[in-house]
Amino acid sequence: MEAKSLIQIISEDEFLQIVQEPSQLFFKVSALFCEKTESGKEISRKFYSSLIQETEYLESVLDEHGARENKTWSFFSEYVACIRNLTIAAFYIKHILDRYPYYNLGESEENLRAFNEAANKALDFLNTSIQGLRAEVVKTGQLNGLKIPEDLFSMNEFSDIESNKRLPRTILEDEVKEEQERILDLCQKYRKVAKMINEIGFEKSDKLETFRHVIPSKLNEKVVRMFKELVHSVQSEYDTYVKNTRMEQSQTDLKNLRGYISMPLHLLEVVLWLCHFYERHEDDIRHGECKQKISRIVNKEALLGQIFNFGFHYSKYYLQEGDKLVKEILKGFVEIVRAEVPIPQPLGFHARPSTYISLIARHHEGELHMLIDEQKFNAKSVMSLLQAGGLLADKGYKKVILEGSRQAINDAKLLAQNNYCEEGEFPRQLSYLRPDQT
Repeated sequence: MEAKSLIQIISEDEFLQIVQEPSQLFFKVSALFCEKTESGKEISRKFYSSLIQETEYLESVLDEHGARENKTWSFFSEYVACIRNLTIAAFYIKHILDRYPYYNLGESEENLRAFNEAANKALDFLNTSIQGLRAEVVKTGQLNGLKIPEDLFSMNEFSDIESNKRLPRTILEDEVKEEQERILDLCQKYRKVAKMINEIGFEKSDKLETFRHVIPSKLNEKVVRMFKELVHSVQSEYDTYVKNTRMEQSQTDLKNLRGYISMPLHLLEVVLWLCHFYERHEDDIRHGECKQKISRIVNKEALLGQIFNFGFHYSKYYLQEGDKLVKEILKGFVEIVRAEVPIPQPLGFHARPSTYISLIARHHEGELHMLIDEQKFNAKSVMSLLQAGGLLADKGYKKVILEGSRQAINDAKLLAQNNYCEEGEFPRQLSYLRPDQT
């Protein structure tokens, strides 16, 4: 017997009956969104969340029935997906604006004003774009036979939750084992992300055409997701090992660091969803009439401006500001110790081992020195270490004293135990010394 397909092909008239009910709440919520936006009323996080929920539900019904692959319903499906993407980005911007007072960033009034203006401008752009896309959804839906509800929800159904009132702080301040080591590790991870995103090299520019060929060749959804996950990992560690500890309460800088983690995290969420939208609907990967219509509704250059001049620019800015704070935190944890380590075999401190010691010195906060009798050699300088290596050879010493932070000394000891990685094999803890990592 011939096997029967598990997928049942239905007519477009049958699908119209299926999609009618799931679309009703979307049309009602999005109509109220347009009414609030046109009258200049603020859109709350709760409202954005409701619009996201209804859009996601409608999109799932469309996808389950293969609407994107049907000529009659493909445009409708794409417009709904666009609204979902932009609404998620808008939700995160609104979340940042609502939470900003609690981040304790200590910014100047000028910087605060500049950020707020940029964030509200981005929000206005997204709201206007969502309105335009909603109009196309309505038009396409009517052409397909959908009945668009005329009645709206009451404004009161989306009343805002007051966010300027908080419960008293009564949670116990926990003591976490090895909390100092945890904080040092967290700070190093933060610095690594800040360095990575700084090295990507995009700068704010009024010439928006300079960004035309950056997505997806140099910056894309995959790259942004990687940055976001790295920052999220730092936030998770902070909340697990630092939040509500005595150490956090005793150090203002440490408490303020949480805001410098949250700001770039949420800004990268905005960049992620806008890149997703751009790659899917605006760039040259996709062609056709639908793409052209979307480009007319959501201005391509304006979208690029929000990705780079707002989202990415401020993600990088707050990570760099947070990096300055991390440096101050690390200074408070620097414990100066000494250790005796063997000389590299068989050639002593020639260029390679000297470079590795120098990289360790620069990787950690504070100074690292090599001590030979009464002389101190700065380990951050390869030339200084080469000079020290010559002196050690002249004196015939087999060991040398290193002085610096406990973290730097521990890494130097590990390097020495592996004969300064002369064979090119690095322990996991010293992976940052690999040429491709520096």
